[in-house]
Amino acid sequence: MMAAQPHTAWAGELLENEPMSRHTTWRVGGPARRYYRPLSIDDLAIFLQSLPEQEPIVWIGLGSNLLVRDGGIAATVIATSGALDSIRLLSGQRIYVECGSSCAKVARFAARHGLAGAEFLSGIPGTMGGALAMNAGCFGGETWQRVSRVQTLDRHGVLRWREPSDYAVAYRHVRGPEDEWFVAAELQLEQGDAQALQQANRALLDKRGASQPTRWPSAGSVFRNPEGDYAARLIDSAGLKGLRLGDALVSEQHANFIVNAGEASAADIEALIRRVQDEVERVHGLRLQTEVCVIGEEAP
Repeated sequence: MMAAQPHTAWAGELLENEPMSRHTTWRVGGPARRYYRPLSIDDLAIFLQSLPEQEPIVWIGLGSNLLVRDGGIAATVIATSGALDSIRLLSGQRIYVECGSSCAKVARFAARHGLAGAEFLSGIPGTMGGALAMNAGCFGGETWQRVSRVQTLDRHGVLRWREPSDYAVAYRHVRGPEDEWFVAAELQLEQGDAQALQQANRALLDKRGASQPTRWPSAGSVFRNPEGDYAARLIDSAGLKGLRLGDALVSEQHANFIVNAGEASAADIEALIRRVQDEVERVHGLRLQTEVCVIGEEAP
């Protein structure tokens, strides 16, 4: 491990009372107390060192898989998308990926260099930081199947490289050392044909576009699939497609998506989530667990 080199100040962009509706894919959410976009991992380490010891910290990538309540977040938000997004080739069919890189960008980079195994990432509407934190997956692949090691940062600015054995990884769940955040990873891939891989990526994107409501603001899949079943099937068979509260709507195209069909509030979306959970439990005797992360305070 190593600490960042001492500097006089951080150099990224700091905004106060920044509306999170500008930064979430549902297009909802109240203001964050502070919103910081770093210039680099080293710059982020310096910024974290400047924060009070008890300051709550929230990390955000593309803002998918996230519902920020209308009252906002009494915390400092670290925004990685468009900031910590470096990707580079390493030896032995490995690539280095920073946490703010979109999963789709990683899939394209790997395919362009003839490296197979990252195609599934083209269907994940988030960044690698989020994918690492929740073991995101789709189309039969999961993030941690490809992780050879990860780089983490703590609030004191200390960088560490960690092995997969340092983490307990399961379906949409990753548990590891406390108070450390993923800032980069090395992915182990395999040799493949660049043209065929790029065609495969396009085919997966076409499949996603045909099956998911990509034209509407959403956060991706709302609920985890229960073991041996699919959340979308349970929601559909409970007759909930098209259910609407305010401008929050259960998608007619894919039942595990809730879309913002106009001017939905976070409260509308959260109430609809609970309504779906209640109805599925009433019909099927099983309560769906959310995949999206709900944070922040309700509006007064």
